[in-house]
Amino acid sequence: MPAASAIKVMVVDDQASMRAMIRRALQDFGFKDIRDKGSASEAFAAIRTDRVHLVISDYNMPDMDGIDLLRAIRTDEVLAKTVFIMLTGSSDREIVQKAAALGVNNYLVKPFAPAALKEKIERVFGALT
Repeated sequence: MPAASAIKVMVVDDQASMRAMIRRALQDFGFKDIRDKGSASEAFAAIRTDRVHLVISDYNMPDMDGIDLLRAIRTDEVLAKTVFIMLTGSSDREIVQKAAALGVNNYLVKPFAPAALKEKIERVFGALT
């Protein structure tokens, strides 16, 4: 149960406004080390060189979607245990099932309230304070 300030986070979303909203919510929860990328391929390259504890990724992105990013992380020996929370604007069962099969830690449908994001993170890490 690490404090939020000890958890390194990577936020991945092709929409800058969504990255900013998530960053603000995470800061409000006490997170200090928050990185973000606008594409999954950039995020994957960044976390391979500087690991994080938590990835919060959108599903629907142009170059590489959230499922592809999750698959890349889960098949990388070093990164495989990284906590992964998937965000999507769709509650499509097939996407949820694919993410679950790949070992997603939690799932959140957009739009969502910051409290819902905090609850999903706490289900994995325990209380953030």
